[in-house]
Formats: sequence, structure tokens, C-alpha cells
Amino acid sequence: MKLWSAAAVALALSTAAPALAQSAATGAAAPLAAYRINPGDELDIFVWGEERLQRTVRVLPDGTFSFPLVGKVDALNALPSEIEARITKGLESQYRTAVPQVTVSVKTPSGLQFSVLGKVRSPGSFTPGRYVNVIEALSFAGGPTEFAQLGNVVIIRKTQTGSQAIRVRLSDLMKGSTGDLSGESIPQVRGGDTVIVP
Repeated sequence: MKLWSAAAVALALSTAAPALAQSAATGAAAPLAAYRINPGDELDIFVWGEERLQRTVRVLPDGTFSFPLVGKVDALNALPSEIEARITKGLESQYRTAVPQVTVSVKTPSGLQFSVLGKVRSPGSFTPGRYVNVIEALSFAGGPTEFAQLGNVVIIRKTQTGSQAIRVRLSDLMKGSTGDLSGESIPQVRGGDTVIVP
């Protein structure tokens, strides 16, 4: 009988840490991914020198928001710099000279929310405010329960063409094996994902 707990998750992460540190020492560590906008995120938008065009907006569930003189702006999965470019382009017709500098910053990344269901101690929805991988997602949910099948964890991801199922095998890692710590074996959880532990 296997007993999985939050302590087991912590142990798996601690045994993975030396391997990750070794990767960093050899220069193989991957850089952190740039933040992409999710529905529900709150954005601060400034058009320099134009107080009437300074706004805090919330991205709607369809991934858009409205901005004065521009209209509807598509923000889903965009970088803040891409939104700056879209707003600048939308304002071009309003200025005889160059459009003032547009700055977009993420005030609250509340759209980066995921759910963990199934055989975990505290299932629910979580808003970490940072990127997490599937193991960290399980730790937010209190870790797997005693009879969790960690060799068959599934991430349900919404895409533009429908839902996608990503199968993840965590049983070896939870036993302390750190042979494969790639992004495929420990995928990152995205906003809107549902992690299911059978």
C-alpha cells in the first residue's frame, strides 16, 4: 500500500532540486517564460502625456478588452509588448505625429488560474500568481491521496480548436527517480487547465 502525502511531494521536489541545479550549472537551465495574458487578468495601460487614456482594465473571458479610441483589443495569450503595439496602431489615426509611448503592465495576474480534481487532499481552483508545473499544482492541492494513480495524471487544456488531454506520468518521480526532468515529463500548467489525478 502506497501512502502519498504533501511530504512525498516535497521529497520529490527536493530530490529533483540537485538535478535542476546541475542543469543550471552546466548552462542548460531554461529561462523563465514571458508572461502571456489570460482572461481575468487586470492590466494597467498608460499613454504618456494623455491622462484621459490611462486605464486599468480587466481582460474579459473571451480574451479581449475595450480601450478608448481603439475599440476592442485582442489580448488572449499576448505579451504586454504585443498589446502595446496593438494599442499604438489603433491610436495612429488620432495623432498627426508619432503616437506617445504606450505602456502595458500586468497589475494582477488573476487569470492564471487552474483546477486540481480527483484523488488529492484539497481539490479546488488555485491562482498562484506565477507559473507552476504539474507537481507544484499538486502541492497547491495538498498532494495526492493514498490511492492516487500518479502514473496516469491528466491535464485538460482548452485550445482554440477544443480541449486537449495531456497525460503525465509522475509515479517514478514521486519514488525519487530524477532521470527525466524535461518539460515533457513535468509540463507547465497554464491558465484554465484542469489537472485530474485518478
